[in-house]
Amino acid sequence: MTELSPLIAVLTASFDWHGARMTFVAQFLAALIRVRTVNLAEIATVFCGDAKSESHYRRIQRFFKDFSLARAPVIGVITRLLPLGEQWILCLDRTNGPFGSVNINILVLAVAYKGVAVPLLWMLLDKRGNSHTSERLALLKHFWVELGHDRIRCLTADRECIGTDWIKFLKRHRIHFRIRIRHNTNLCNSRNTCALPASRFFRHLPLGEASVLPTPRRVGGMRGWIIGVRLKDDDLILSTDHQPHTALDDYRQRWQIETLFGCLKRRGFDFEATHLTDPERISKLLVLLTLAFCWCSRLGEWQHDQKPIPVKKHGRPAKRLFRHGLDKLRNIVSNLAVKEPEFFWATTFLVST
Repeated sequence: MTELSPLIAVLTASFDWHGARMTFVAQFLAALIRVRTVNLAEIATVFCGDAKSESHYRRIQRFFKDFSLARAPVIGVITRLLPLGEQWILCLDRTNGPFGSVNINILVLAVAYKGVAVPLLWMLLDKRGNSHTSERLALLKHFWVELGHDRIRCLTADRECIGTDWIKFLKRHRIHFRIRIRHNTNLCNSRNTCALPASRFFRHLPLGEASVLPTPRRVGGMRGWIIGVRLKDDDLILSTDHQPHTALDDYRQRWQIETLFGCLKRRGFDFEATHLTDPERISKLLVLLTLAFCWCSRLGEWQHDQKPIPVKKHGRPAKRLFRHGLDKLRNIVSNLAVKEPEFFWATTFLVST
């Protein structure tokens, strides 16, 4: 396993795992980046080592069955590895759909970072459909235990993250929020004499123009500022408790979690190809995916600093930082015999600087 020694050494410095597990994680990360899929049978075929693919596959299965892989150490590594700043915009959203043979529904809390959110915490929901207030509260409380309150600049979330208990909780704990509300949510007028659908207050705007209602309105049992943007298909209407004139810019960062889901799925590691069905095993896989994701993103960021990624005519970069790093790392780990110095260099991006 000498070809993976630099990666094993870096992981050893970050995690309190014994040698055999550290070696396995290094093998798994290298194989995942080579094949760009979470399909365990595919990963087993490119595992470093002299054993047959069948033996590697059984070893991978034992890992996901028996080894405890806590998320907390990974959160610590992420916060040391990436220069996330002192104040974070948190993004809360779900990803769901058919993954392998089952429908998986995952609630994710991530932090916006240079165009793609970085996953911090997640919860496997044992149901279809929207998350419940208690599930969202559990993620936020876990965040506080690991990282404290002071890092949160604001929380962004889509239309399912609304409700009296939820909004009261955010206000009670002084968590500023930018949450989208449905266009048919009833709002009182400025005289508090009647309730109208939220979209009625913004129908006079030209397409693409934004406006802040002059007085706070009650949403989810609490009063807050309402901001709307007139769109062709579905107006964007937000509720916020703080600095309404910056709320739209903050909320736009929420899209980064959608970009994250794309990186974990077909544009990156093909998460849909998993055949794992047990929530605990899926959570372990997400820990490993998060490590690989951060490694690729950090490497892509460095490459971009050295030579900026070209910008296309539509104004967006030709590649995301994540994909830029993934392509480079995939080339390196696929040719370890001749690119050992480059692999050693690449592992330094898993060390906090």
